[in-house]
Amino acid sequence: MQLEKAYDVRYGENPHQKGAFYVDRDARPGSLARAESVGAGGKELSFNNLVDVDAALECVRELERPGAVVVKHTNPCGVAVGDTLAQALAQAYLAAREADALSAFGGIVALNREVDLATAELLAETFLEAVIAPGFAQGALEKLRKKSALRLLSLGTLEAPDAPMLTYKRVSGGLVVQDRDASAKGEVAQGRVVTQRRPTDEELRGLELAWRVCKHVKSNAIVFAKGDVTVGVGAGQMSRVVAVELAAQKAGAAAKGAVMASDAFFPFPDGVEAAAKAGITAVAQPGGSKKDEDVIAACDRAGLAMIFTGVRHFRH
Repeated sequence: MQLEKAYDVRYGENPHQKGAFYVDRDARPGSLARAESVGAGGKELSFNNLVDVDAALECVRELERPGAVVVKHTNPCGVAVGDTLAQALAQAYLAAREADALSAFGGIVALNREVDLATAELLAETFLEAVIAPGFAQGALEKLRKKSALRLLSLGTLEAPDAPMLTYKRVSGGLVVQDRDASAKGEVAQGRVVTQRRPTDEELRGLELAWRVCKHVKSNAIVFAKGDVTVGVGAGQMSRVVAVELAAQKAGAAAKGAVMASDAFFPFPDGVEAAAKAGITAVAQPGGSKKDEDVIAACDRAGLAMIFTGVRHFRH
């Protein structure tokens, strides 16, 4: 590992911890290490900012249409894609922000298109720590630079670096190393319908978004989506049914008619039963539990459609 120190951060995750940002000498365009700071204040990213920006960036890469991701403490709290050509990015950001407006305050935003003035005006309405995007139109840059504490990062390209990538975690006395988790694109479409009812086209649209986002939520992870926007996220729970209940609480009335993605299988039927009670109509999950038949039967009783993707996306 050949790393060079970029700069010290004010402190680590907490004020009593020192911290610094080191970059890979071979980092390529499209990586956080090669992003250009274009904000007015030149305020450096903190340790937590860097981790959150990277999480937002990885999630927004999953989106193909103009899209926005709002991240808080490494978890997406709102994700949306735009469905019109005119002001599609602004439409996506507004939907993502309003998906969980309370959590969006002080968050990190990643966008997958150049930021235009309409989007910049919406971004300026809320206190944000940082915005990362492929670029910023001149009018948008002028608007956002008026917020001197807002960090603006221009990637130049959203294409992921094509070099083979590994991920690392430091543990006592060493490192655990693994291959990068592959993209979640297409896994729902290629999945297997296991219930009596097949998902509708509208449900499949929501499932595709929920599944792609779920990969980027800390396990146990549950994501509710409706059409082109997430409406509830249950993150980092020790019990999967509690993650469902948390997503339902976040979604409120918006859960009715929404769909659900789970990053791993349901060990018992209680998770899909809680989802049905909240108003969920379709589910995407990997499958592979000893209780799969019981879970499928619970979905059939409730009239839910369910797809097994055959792929798990734990995020620890």
